[in-house]
Amino acid sequence: MMSTAAAAPARARYYVLDNYYLKNGSQGDRLAEYLRNGLIPAARRLEVPGPAIVLEALVAAHMPQVLTVTPYAAQEQIFATRASLRADSAWRKALAAWESGEEAPYESHAETLLEATDYSPALPAPEAERKTSRVFELRLYHSPTERQLKALHERFAGPEIPIFHRLGIHPLLYTSTLTGPHKPNLVYLTPFEGLSEREKAWNAFGADPEWIKVRKESIDKHGQIASVIQISLFRASAYSPIR
Repeated sequence: MMSTAAAAPARARYYVLDNYYLKNGSQGDRLAEYLRNGLIPAARRLEVPGPAIVLEALVAAHMPQVLTVTPYAAQEQIFATRASLRADSAWRKALAAWESGEEAPYESHAETLLEATDYSPALPAPEAERKTSRVFELRLYHSPTERQLKALHERFAGPEIPIFHRLGIHPLLYTSTLTGPHKPNLVYLTPFEGLSEREKAWNAFGADPEWIKVRKESIDKHGQIASVIQISLFRASAYSPIR
């Protein structure tokens, strides 16, 4: 996993999501320059975790928007990584260039700390031969209570993920928010080759007899364990380590 950004763990225990909310104009190009030629190379050089996935919003509550996903083996690694970056003159120079100018580098920035579930897989290595960027779907399922969130995780870890895989839905990570909005929740990120492939997979899932049975049994036993669902669609940037 060294090539994804730097010393990213083979199986992350934590992920930091950085949402950069932009406005139309130069902010997107300036952020791309900083990430592509500043932060990601600095993380590789220092052998610390950096963004493994960089996503540009296709459909989201705020447009334009860029989302980065950075994996960590432990919470302590987050603070150690930031200390290493602050001590690096090349990274500080890139940061200063990004923040220079009359216009702010972004409209706002939100950071969310996610904890990987026990059933979350290891991130894949970047595919060097991949020439096109996939569509990534970020889903957040908010549960009314921690008890119902536990039932949601049990359903995913039990019958739901095998149904996903059978129908071509292969999330890269399954997490819950430790620090951030809409708790308690389950957050997962799924790549698709394109929007048509995404639509085909979810249509098949919704009509699948096994899933219909599993969902009914879950509701009968626990009630509606996902009370609100938020969906955002992104495309991987051309310079994202995982595309």
